[in-house]
Amino acid sequence: MASKPVTVGDLIHRVASSCLSNRLPCNYTIRDSVDSDLDDDEDDPFADAVSSSDKCRRSPSSAEVVEEEGDDDKKLKIWEEGGQEDRKAAAAAKGAERARDAEALMAEVFDAVSGVRRAYAALQGAHCPWDPDKMRAADAAVVAELRHLARLRDRFRRSAAAGHIPRPNPSAPPLREAVAPYEAVLDDLQRQLQSKQAEVDGLKEKLAAATARRNGRHHQPSSKHQSGGAPTVELFTSIAEQARAATRAFAGHLLHLMRAAGVDVTAATRSLTKIPVSSPQLAKHAMEAHVTRSLLGGFEHESFYLDGSLSSLLDPAAFRRERYTQFRDMRGMEPSELLGVLPTCAFGRYAAAKFASLLPPRVEEAILGDGEHRRAVNGGAHPRTPFYGEFLRAAKAVWMLHLLAFALEPPPSHFEAGRGAEFHPEYMESVAGAPPRADMVVGFAMAPGFRLGNGAVVRARVYLVPRGGRP
Repeated sequence: MASKPVTVGDLIHRVASSCLSNRLPCNYTIRDSVDSDLDDDEDDPFADAVSSSDKCRRSPSSAEVVEEEGDDDKKLKIWEEGGQEDRKAAAAAKGAERARDAEALMAEVFDAVSGVRRAYAALQGAHCPWDPDKMRAADAAVVAELRHLARLRDRFRRSAAAGHIPRPNPSAPPLREAVAPYEAVLDDLQRQLQSKQAEVDGLKEKLAAATARRNGRHHQPSSKHQSGGAPTVELFTSIAEQARAATRAFAGHLLHLMRAAGVDVTAATRSLTKIPVSSPQLAKHAMEAHVTRSLLGGFEHESFYLDGSLSSLLDPAAFRRERYTQFRDMRGMEPSELLGVLPTCAFGRYAAAKFASLLPPRVEEAILGDGEHRRAVNGGAHPRTPFYGEFLRAAKAVWMLHLLAFALEPPPSHFEAGRGAEFHPEYMESVAGAPPRADMVVGFAMAPGFRLGNGAVVRARVYLVPRGGRP
């Protein structure tokens, strides 16, 4: 059988048929093959097949690449999910710890606030009936509870700064603002307490002065001057005690007015008396010393150096009788009533002069609010005010002592202990009351002493300090 000759066209047809009937390797499609044929050299029909097989051997298939990438993503996702779970667990534990800390702190805050309320209720209860000991204890309790709240506030701020508990809401009121009303009430109560304490001290001094006056009146019928018409040493001693009680009461009244006016008592007393005052108790003694020194200044002269009278030298006996008569007439008289009738009498001139020396203008304005008293006194009048009435009672007590001193024969000589002097119990008495130690000396004199004609002594009052120390 003769074979049909093979032409170039037949070969092209066979290759094309084979390509169309068989799937090309490496997932090549017909369109891919056609495109590659169009792009490559037309003279070499096998070039595409060879190059395609080479490419298949050099690079993986797209399915393999997708599968490998999927495996990597799964591995990364597993690691990421594990890290997120760990972080979530740690955050939950930390949040629980913060919540426990916050709950514990809030429980302490509520307990502290309850403590403040209880202490404040006790402070109110101590006002009625008035109990100074309970007041001091309740005051200390309120202060302690407020300090506890302040410590809790500081602890909260430190914890918030360290990140242990959430920071407070800026819109919420801080603890300081919550405690501020209690602090204001506490300050007001403290001022009221000081005012009441000064008032109590003043009432005690007035009670002592009234008791001394009553004892003096009870002593009058049995004294020799009632029957014989002459003053006695015993009467002088009694009047001296009354004068000291009156000056002490007026000093307490001055301190009460200073506290009521909001003046620093310690600093004001130090400035007024020139005594190094360091405490309210010492201020009380220093103010008494200032009042006594002002009212008794010039006591050795028959008219307190208000004029140049020398009646005691011209006719001593008549002068003594006149002084004793004035003493008896004035003893039962209110000083304001006397000055209302005779404002420019000897006692009126004495009171005006001593008021001016006792209270400088700046002190008068600080405690009384104005200078009306001074203007009235300088004009020859005597104000009818409670304050000036207290002053007149003290001035009258000293004036009565002065009248009686110049009615005695011989008149008593007065003496005063200087600063740093040795303590002599026969001539001095300590305001502390307790027996002084051997190393104590006079810090400042509070009241002069008197030596009477029969040898009796009215001892001087002194404030003692350690040797080399200051009041």
